[in-house]
Amino acid sequence: MGLRENAAAAAGRTLTDEQQDDLRLPTEFVDQFPTPDPMADYEPGDEDPDMVPVHIAWLRVRRDIRAIAKGELYNQSGTRFNFRGVDTVVNVFGPVTLKHGVNVVPSRVEASYGEKTTKSGSKMRECSVTVHWTVIGPKGDTLTLQTMGEALDTADKSTTKAQSVALRTLLLGFGLTPTHDKDPDADRIERGIEAPARSAESYRDEILELKTSPGRLQQISYELGNLRMLGRKVQNETGEWETLDDLGRRIYGERTGGGA
Repeated sequence: MGLRENAAAAAGRTLTDEQQDDLRLPTEFVDQFPTPDPMADYEPGDEDPDMVPVHIAWLRVRRDIRAIAKGELYNQSGTRFNFRGVDTVVNVFGPVTLKHGVNVVPSRVEASYGEKTTKSGSKMRECSVTVHWTVIGPKGDTLTLQTMGEALDTADKSTTKAQSVALRTLLLGFGLTPTHDKDPDADRIERGIEAPARSAESYRDEILELKTSPGRLQQISYELGNLRMLGRKVQNETGEWETLDDLGRRIYGERTGGGA
């Protein structure tokens, strides 16, 4: 409805057929200036993602990432556990989603706040958020998802922290991203013989494999750090001895344009 129609409606009047015809653009004007198609002049570049539906693009993201290990340690106030931090998760997902043309954006954030008192008597601001996410594929089609996050902070960062938790939950949960960590029950006697751990040479071969994506190279680094194998020396593609850490960094730089 145009401005003239809105004004008439507000005054309790309706426009006559002739008046409505006056509001319509002439046919020759419409033909001369058609609605532009944003993809009409698109020409794919060598590094552009494949124009596939969003669910296929997301499957490709998952295939390239495979797993993210719990390589970070929380050890404060008598509490100790391994976890996957939001920075680690974003560092892994970021380049892979870029490669496949996937965007993840928050479309709506609903927040609530409270106050908590610590044992020492200091006040902490508590934030709980529900974030509605839009996952956009390379063709522009979308998926709509929802996650929640909670955080405490003594200053002004509880909202940011809560949204970061919601983002990590989205990427790990929607990505069904395993840790590939050892099963806690693997040490039980009745479980039988454990599967052998991966050798340094098998990691070397995967790093040098041309099909190994930059995202997977980052994940290999996290796995090796978790296994304390970054300093393990192997023979590289030229027969020289090199640590797995140096080899992975060099190959990652070569494949991302960051230099050798």
